[in-house]
Amino acid sequence: MISFSLCCDKGHEFDGWFRNSAVFDEQAGARELACPVCGSSKIEKTLMAPNIPVKANKKDDGKDSANAGTDESAGDNANAGARASVFGGAASADTQKLVEQIRGLRKHLRDEADYVGDKFAEEARKIHYEETEKRGIYGEASLDEARELLEEGVGVLPIPSLPEDHN
Repeated sequence: MISFSLCCDKGHEFDGWFRNSAVFDEQAGARELACPVCGSSKIEKTLMAPNIPVKANKKDDGKDSANAGTDESAGDNANAGARASVFGGAASADTQKLVEQIRGLRKHLRDEADYVGDKFAEEARKIHYEETEKRGIYGEASLDEARELLEEGVGVLPIPSLPEDHN
């Protein structure tokens, strides 16, 4: 089974599971698919990042890290041992636009928020519980730290990676 990110002609986004890509193409061509929001049968696949497993023979260092934020001065090993979401090939105009929007978001964060490095979880809690002044921050956190923050009601989002981050 494969999961596709889908979008109807009205812009509603949703996911769908298919046996393979050919089955999706067949059902979409026959207009057998419908948007769960508006019922439109004009459905297309959207940009999605495949889940590429880490090589089985790679030594696991036991660190389950996620990028809760990134900075160009941060170490390149912030995601060592983690799975990476990637896209490749010739980028469509929509993909290029999305990449530029991500670059803009990251520039805005660097310009407007404070980089707190690996102290992200600690600093986010202080802000949430009003132990320090309210401000935008970004930095690194493990997946476990990010989950704990979300469970506590602390709003966190990962900063999307860009192709040049992995060069």
